[in-house]
Amino acid sequence: MKKAVVPILLALMLALSACGNKAANEGASNAGSANAPAGNGAANEATGTNAAAGSNASSGNAAGSAAEAPSGTVTYQSENGPVEVPAHPQRIVGLTNAPNVVSLGGTLVGVDEWTNKNPLFTDKLKGVQIVSENDLEKIIELQPDLIIAGSYMKNLDKLKEIAPTVVYTWGKLDYLKQQVEIGKLLGKEKEAQAWVDDFTLRAAETGKAIKAKIGENATVTVFETDNKDFYVFGNNWARGTELLYQAMGLSMQEKVKKDALGPGYYTLSPEVLSQYAGDYVVLSRSSASDNAIMKTAAWTNVPAVKNKRVIEIDTEASSYSDPTTLEYLLDIFKKGFLGS
Repeated sequence: MKKAVVPILLALMLALSACGNKAANEGASNAGSANAPAGNGAANEATGTNAAAGSNASSGNAAGSAAEAPSGTVTYQSENGPVEVPAHPQRIVGLTNAPNVVSLGGTLVGVDEWTNKNPLFTDKLKGVQIVSENDLEKIIELQPDLIIAGSYMKNLDKLKEIAPTVVYTWGKLDYLKQQVEIGKLLGKEKEAQAWVDDFTLRAAETGKAIKAKIGENATVTVFETDNKDFYVFGNNWARGTELLYQAMGLSMQEKVKKDALGPGYYTLSPEVLSQYAGDYVVLSRSSASDNAIMKTAAWTNVPAVKNKRVIEIDTEASSYSDPTTLEYLLDIFKKGFLGS
């Protein structure tokens, strides 16, 4: 689209959609709220204060199958109703679920800033523009044939004027069903389902091997620190939580179940870390942060720390639950728990 036309088209589009337009659900974006660690987008596309689905996530009844339609399009049954989308989209703007798209080899032309910051996707996103739901003119210039957005985002009606827009509500589907849905959307359902079947089997086998080594009842706790606060996570807030607790079937410490399983995460003061720490600890922290908090008595007195049962993961590379991230974490946990 010629650049001179863009402002005119944008102005017309905004005028047409202005009446009755209200901001969508103002829940936090995938990057998380000001007071919460980035979630899973999703996860975790990271999740902020979006309501976590907890252990009932897999019962969500969101998007269904895609039915063939003429003119190289398919009718995708989204959670908001049928959407006519390209059978094989070539220019995707992923405001959410971009890691799922990348994992299936989809072609992104626009991506959210959090996925762009993730070191697992750096090479795969070279030349891809960083956009948000507010960058309407920039998105128009990218000429997308498909936009993937979150139900909490603003400007959904305006995005739909630019290109077919499919909306997902974080947590409505579990992490495996979400990948299959992205597969349906991209015309790659078989590939997505094949990965799910294979990964589920491999993760379960790894979980059995880990429990055989550390004990059936040994507990694992996932902490995160940003050098100011500590967080503890439930079973669906990225950082490998879906993998550890759902896929591998490892046990969660009782106090973590009580405080973090429902909301997804729980903020802790350093003084109570030992009360939430399991026999083993997975610690998520930024590779760019300093180590000062790791030298405090509050941390060094945690039994798992004393016993050298801590597995560290990089927060920036662990805040999603897509295939690329899960395969990366599966390898880390194999080495951390099994030494291989």
